[in-house]
Amino acid sequence: FQFMTNSLAVADQNNAAQLTGQDRPRDILPPIVLQYFNTLMRWRWLMLGIVVASIAVGVVVTLLTAPKYTAVAQIQIDRQQKQITKVEGIEAQSSPQDLEFYSTQYALLQARPLAERVAQELALFNNEAFFAAHGTTLEDLVPRSNLSSAQLRDLQRRAVVKLLLDNVGISPIRTSKLVDISYTSRDAQLSQRIANKWAQAFIASSMDRQFASTADARTFLEKRLEVLRERLEESERLVVMFASKTGIVTLDQVRDADGRTISNRTLASSSLDQLSQLLNEATASRIAAQAKLRASGESTSEAITSATLSNLRRQRAEVGAEYARKQVLFEKGYPLVQELEQQLMSIDQAIKQETQRIANARSGEYQEAKKREDELRARVETVGRELDAQNRANIQYSAYLREADTNRQIYDALLQRYKEIGVAGTVGVNNISIVQPAIAPLKPSSPRIALNLAIALFCGLVAAAAATFILEQMDEGIRDPSEVVRVLDVPLLGVSPMVVGSAVEKMRDIKSDIYDAYFSIHSTLMFSTSHGFPKTLAITSTRPNEGKSSSVAALAIVLGRTGKRVLLVDGDIRSPSVHSMLSMPNDGGFSNYLAGDDEWEKYVQVTDFDNVSILAGGRVPPSAAELLSGDRLGQFVADASTKYDHILIDAPPVLGMTDAPLISKVVEGMVYVVQSAGPAARGILASMNRLAGANAHVFGVILTKFGGNKLGYGYGYGYGYGYGYGEGEGSKDSEK
Repeated sequence: FQFMTNSLAVADQNNAAQLTGQDRPRDILPPIVLQYFNTLMRWRWLMLGIVVASIAVGVVVTLLTAPKYTAVAQIQIDRQQKQITKVEGIEAQSSPQDLEFYSTQYALLQARPLAERVAQELALFNNEAFFAAHGTTLEDLVPRSNLSSAQLRDLQRRAVVKLLLDNVGISPIRTSKLVDISYTSRDAQLSQRIANKWAQAFIASSMDRQFASTADARTFLEKRLEVLRERLEESERLVVMFASKTGIVTLDQVRDADGRTISNRTLASSSLDQLSQLLNEATASRIAAQAKLRASGESTSEAITSATLSNLRRQRAEVGAEYARKQVLFEKGYPLVQELEQQLMSIDQAIKQETQRIANARSGEYQEAKKREDELRARVETVGRELDAQNRANIQYSAYLREADTNRQIYDALLQRYKEIGVAGTVGVNNISIVQPAIAPLKPSSPRIALNLAIALFCGLVAAAAATFILEQMDEGIRDPSEVVRVLDVPLLGVSPMVVGSAVEKMRDIKSDIYDAYFSIHSTLMFSTSHGFPKTLAITSTRPNEGKSSSVAALAIVLGRTGKRVLLVDGDIRSPSVHSMLSMPNDGGFSNYLAGDDEWEKYVQVTDFDNVSILAGGRVPPSAAELLSGDRLGQFVADASTKYDHILIDAPPVLGMTDAPLISKVVEGMVYVVQSAGPAARGILASMNRLAGANAHVFGVILTKFGGNKLGYGYGYGYGYGYGYGEGEGSKDSEK
């Protein structure tokens, strides 16, 4: 019951997907981690082979590599600023230049002159033991043909220096002043000697550079200082004389850290600043007074806030109210009414006079503000003309100032440098010391089997991943059942497992996985038409050997067990195979009928499967397409349908032939067989487009030869049942 329920659920989904594309259930892709795992499982043997081969190569290389010994000497490099601008103490403080200083020292430790000095002091240029310790000879490095003695010596020196530089290692210790100097060779004693000599030679060369750098500097600086002193005095004298001549009164000067004058405030500029500020304030006052003057009547702020006007307005309101009441009671000429009218007129006159007074006050305020603004503007223009005259003179004055500032900067800098060089030249303190001399190593530093195997493993994993990625990208086949609807846009009828041996023979066991698969496909096809399983059905594929013949035979066997009379027709008359799958002869068959023999029933053979008969393909005709394009194919299907419940036709592959589209015209529909990880999706789509061009009705796709353990999927997709696939992955089967 559970099995049938699950089959009906799958059939309902596929039938709904066939009816309308919008109602088709959306494909749910497996999680990305599972996809990666599935890819890994598909190519696991290839990846394992690459990794094992890489490890084997690593082992062989390690065993064939001669042992080498590395001796390490450690030195300390203290920060020493030769071009400092201030004397701050004995220990130099860290500065932004520390990085480039130490980078320079590390580069000097690997410089060619230092290697030449080490080779000279250790006499390595003609030392055969030195070349042997590096697995070579002098003759291998320096060809002796057609070379003069000078050229030979030069090449020999270059070869020795190159060997030294290739095998020395400079390794700074992070967040410290310590540097490891290592040397590697096949001789432990030689490595020790060269490492120690390298450290000693670096200290000696550093001292030589320090003393040599101050030899000629003092003499040069003394001459330059004398010339600059005279130039500075002359430039300062010109500044003072020009200021006195042009009347430039300097209040103060602002200089930057280098002594350059960056601002020069004079008396005229200071006065102009103050007057400009006062003029701005007077202008603002005049604008405010003018704005007030434009407002008139009782809407001005003074009229609104005036206590007098407020009292007058209150009195008028009271009198007006009384006047209105009396007018209702008495006539206009009544004395009390006339008296109230006179009071109203008096109050209105008082309000008008008070409003006029406020307006006159605003006018006076505006006139005073305008007069002050005009006076200040005139004064600003006068001072501005004076400052303009000074500014024209200040052009030359600024030029004199710049020249004086430049001369002062150069003079001060050279004077400071002169003093510092004098101190540095007399002290001569070395900033490099040996912390730990090198000792002869007892164990070889290479080859290291663990490291080499780790590198080989890593390289193997990278190569395996790259190969898997390339092969995965090149593989365009349909592997995942969820890809059928997404890529091909047709329903998935079911999945058949990969089997070993004959799929037809395994169909005899109704408990087998393949029987369960095709029974589920049969159940799905029961919902493909209004009358159940199609009366006439053709099964095709993209190319041969995808399992279409096994699929059509399996469906015929399932139909026969349900009590239906089934005729299995081998329509692939170019390459008939149904008879061989069922161990039947092929003395005549479908091609004979198409060629003109009307008695097709005599070629029908009854199989040992219940209710299943076959019509073999017969002899291979010279032109199969011509036979199938005639009217006899339709006549055969119509005639056979009256004698059998179902007609199943094994159609030829679509790609490159017209047979399948011709057969599709005489059947209710077709089932398309796709081999898992078989033909490219492009080829499948091209074949299905050919069927669509022939107006063929494709019920759906059967995914064959599916190894569920490759992708982590079992048949049923979580409906509660699945294949065991216990017959071996990757084995060959006999499906066509």
